[in-house]
Amino acid sequence: MKLHRSISLDRPLLVVALEEEARHLHVEEWPVLVTGVGKLCAASALSAVLARQRPSRIINLGTAGALRGELRGTQVVGRVVQHDFDDEGIFALTGEHFGPVIDLGRDGPVLASGDVFVDGGPSRARLAAMADLVDMEGYAVAKVARDFGLDVTLVKEVSDEAQDGAGRTWREAVDECAERLGRWVRDELRA
Repeated sequence: MKLHRSISLDRPLLVVALEEEARHLHVEEWPVLVTGVGKLCAASALSAVLARQRPSRIINLGTAGALRGELRGTQVVGRVVQHDFDDEGIFALTGEHFGPVIDLGRDGPVLASGDVFVDGGPSRARLAAMADLVDMEGYAVAKVARDFGLDVTLVKEVSDEAQDGAGRTWREAVDECAERLGRWVRDELRA
């Protein structure tokens, strides 16, 4: 975990998993939290920071795999689910939901988050039946932001199609994706 610049109540906190995804966010003075990869790293890092200081809102930026071939470019997520947590099974045992769908209050693709890099196979087909995009941190960031009473926006840049070779494609695309995410932030926060 690394926090770049100070958090304040009048500015959003930009949250990314990796420094590679943050590369083009450092041209302005916005605070950037780099959490590390996966839901646990994202939840832990964001909770630790928010326990000390509150921003105006949270903007989670990062790369994602497209589960639908027509999805390209920058996507602002409408809903987010966990694909590796059996909320219904836990509900059947306990009578409580611990991982329901999070509606972000806007139209946009459904993001499935889980602690696995999706690169084809049966898991991709299963995920495509429930979501449009896949990542590894979005759900955790949205959950923690909501738990702290903060507005949250999830912005994902499509880096690959979550098929065979996705890791190689991600490595080749990450800088260009980070550049487009930086452009989205500059356009959005100057508006």
